[in-house]
Amino acid sequence: MNGIKEDIRDLIPQRAPMIMIDAFYGATESDADTGLTVSGDNLFCDGGRFTEPGLIEHIAQSASAFAGYNARAKNEPAPLGMIGEVKKFRINFLPAVGDELRTHIHILSEILGVSLLAAETIVNGEIAARCNMKIFIKPA
Repeated sequence: MNGIKEDIRDLIPQRAPMIMIDAFYGATESDADTGLTVSGDNLFCDGGRFTEPGLIEHIAQSASAFAGYNARAKNEPAPLGMIGEVKKFRINFLPAVGDELRTHIHILSEILGVSLLAAETIVNGEIAARCNMKIFIKPA
């Protein structure tokens, strides 16, 4: 899934300044890859670092982009997603301004508008963060 960088504004309901992904690289039936280049003016940057809440929101928006990608394939608008639960959240380091985050989402299960996923965020070949997340998807 190292496809062409796709504009994600059609895939997620968030708008500036709350957009925490800037690329959607592709998807399969149960997996998707997204990206973010951390800018110094990002709401979740502090002291030149992308903070823990920013990483969580980035992962959640990655899942939202995946849901939006699937909705677009059905000619439907991007749905609204809400974080229901974060489990096993591990941070190895906080990315710096200028770093490019590459996040891989794997859907473990989906039922009645609830998605359980595993996510891993890589920066410069190193795992920056990983977690499991429960997302509630509300159709648009």
